[in-house]
Amino acid sequence: MTGRHRQPGLVLTDHHFDVPLDHDDPTGEHIRVYAREVVASSREHDELPWLVYLQGGPGFPAGRPVGRDSWLDRALEDYRVLLLDQRGTGRSTPATRQTLPLRGTPAQQADYLAHFRADAIVRDCEHIRRRLTGDRPWTVLGQSFGGFCAVTYLSYAPEGLAEVLITGGLPGLDADADAVYRAAYPRMERKTLAHYDRYPGDEAAARRIAAHLAEHEEVLTDGTHLTVEAFQQLGILLGTGDGSHRLHYLLEDAFADTADGPRLSDAFAEQVAAILSRAHCPLYALLHEAIYAQDGEATHWAAERVRAEFPQFDGFGQSGGFGRHNNDGGRFLFTGETVHPWMLHTHPALRPLRRTAELLAERKGWTPLYDAGQLARNTVPVAAAIYHDDLYVDTAHSLRTARAIRGLRTWVTDEYEHDGVRAGGRAVLDRLLKLVRDEA
Repeated sequence: MTGRHRQPGLVLTDHHFDVPLDHDDPTGEHIRVYAREVVASSREHDELPWLVYLQGGPGFPAGRPVGRDSWLDRALEDYRVLLLDQRGTGRSTPATRQTLPLRGTPAQQADYLAHFRADAIVRDCEHIRRRLTGDRPWTVLGQSFGGFCAVTYLSYAPEGLAEVLITGGLPGLDADADAVYRAAYPRMERKTLAHYDRYPGDEAAARRIAAHLAEHEEVLTDGTHLTVEAFQQLGILLGTGDGSHRLHYLLEDAFADTADGPRLSDAFAEQVAAILSRAHCPLYALLHEAIYAQDGEATHWAAERVRAEFPQFDGFGQSGGFGRHNNDGGRFLFTGETVHPWMLHTHPALRPLRRTAELLAERKGWTPLYDAGQLARNTVPVAAAIYHDDLYVDTAHSLRTARAIRGLRTWVTDEYEHDGVRAGGRAVLDRLLKLVRDEA
């Protein structure tokens, strides 16, 4: 513990834990993991059960609370909450373009990052739990990738769990990266067309931007080269409750008249840079496909390979050597939630890690993340929110997994998108708590 702070209604306490880089080698190298304890000020000295929050990602730290907003307000009624910066993120021995060269060669960096998947995160949690709770089990709330981690937790350390709450994060137990993206591209198409139904003028606006990018080099304020394919990735917004509206407002003011003719406006470029940047979350790109790898095979840039099966996404060519052949005449479709090798050239925060990313894409020998037999015997109370036509996590995969985990109770809803635990906040968490406690 290195610090304690107060906000209105909250007491926040810093915790730092030294954990093995490789939990199978506890006497070897250690890294530091950070977590923030949050408790209602009125219950600061009460003996409360713990809830640990696992953030989505991979590669994102836990949120930084400012008051009792969203789901945290409901959680603090019953729990002492731990917001975990998963290894490599936030204040937990960060893994970035600045720090990873300290590990040595790209091969050494890739070997290091192979220890940053859900199985290691779960073992970090168990190390921390024994320190904080006196070996009492705790509740896990897993959002998106945090839900993937929760299913790994149920598979390999169920003794540490009192109950599990999952929001938009039931993974396919046997879906490899190819299967994940083969299901994802049709969803991206549906989400794009639904957006155009809501804002009919946006397709023409998107086509104009893409045509401009096919003919002009545009560099964003952070140094990112905005190619057509990079522009398409703004579709990542369409998986959130307000994302379609945000995309519309972004597209409507894309151009500025300049002495050299129409160019992308600085305001547009700055907003796009903030959405597409991977400077704060390089692990999202480096490990995104590895979170699905557990059959021993390499992922080999699955999203890029599978995209070739969906030529409707290639309505425009690109300049700069990263483009595809022109295939005009189709709809302009957005993508998002995919990682591609061209990003290692266009994104400045990823360029120094290019070879490391390539080695991770080529890596074999990935170990299983889930134990279907243990999940079928599960005795831990589990409830999961599954969002209808979730952009980021395939609904059909989630429903199959829900049936495979003994005793799991589901809430399938189209009231929220993937960010329901943020947008719905208190209501979403309250619904899951009632389900897991059999009060619904």
